[in-house]
Amino acid sequence: MSRATFEVTFAPAEFEALKARDLSRTTCVVFDVLRATSSMGMALSNGAQAVIPVESIPEALRLREQRPSVLLAGERNGVRIPADLAEGVAFDLGNSPREFTRDKVQARTIVMTTTNGTRAMRACAGAKRVLTCSFLNLRATADFLARQESTPLLLVCGGSVEEAAYEDALAAGALSDLLAPQRARSVVADSALMALRLFAYASAELPAALAQSRNGRRLLEIEALREDVAFCAQRDLLNLVAELGADGAVRVV
Repeated sequence: MSRATFEVTFAPAEFEALKARDLSRTTCVVFDVLRATSSMGMALSNGAQAVIPVESIPEALRLREQRPSVLLAGERNGVRIPADLAEGVAFDLGNSPREFTRDKVQARTIVMTTTNGTRAMRACAGAKRVLTCSFLNLRATADFLARQESTPLLLVCGGSVEEAAYEDALAAGALSDLLAPQRARSVVADSALMALRLFAYASAELPAALAQSRNGRRLLEIEALREDVAFCAQRDLLNLVAELGADGAVRVV
């Protein structure tokens, strides 16, 4: 049986398998709704030159040594990386999309490390094209994909720690819904059908659905980050498409 040409991966356990797959003809779309891909979208919409996703704190610090002008952004356990976890270097920004304001990020390059989102992007490095997406730029991403030549499409959910994340599966389902007319002739995997059905069930109350997720509940318990949940549930706030380039940086297409 041939491999499906429209599929979804749900959990970080699949990242290693992605690295071993031939993705050279595949377009990957990465979701980390709460909150890495939402934050990247906000940073780029507010004038950041690029966001460089890295997997670890030491990797981020090495890039800062090489390029002192970059901003460091990221989280561990949901909160901004403190100096005691980063060899005495306090990160400039956390992972809240509301932090990436124009006065902080315009014309800057940001090096970002998060628990899951940046790992997911790196796992797709061999793909023909890697886009980063959230509810904030969902329609723009769908319209962009609809204009491109038809290629195998893989929606990659960042997940939570090593588990699937409800909010990422919902976003993958929402994109599947928007792309359904263009993908009518695709070989659709059950994973894409699952995401689509899950979104259909929860689509009327996205803020409430995100609040029910594991990541949503964790953020709601942190007073300074509570508003991120509703913020990240907004659809189509941003009219931009973000792509991970061959140089490892995410930029506006």
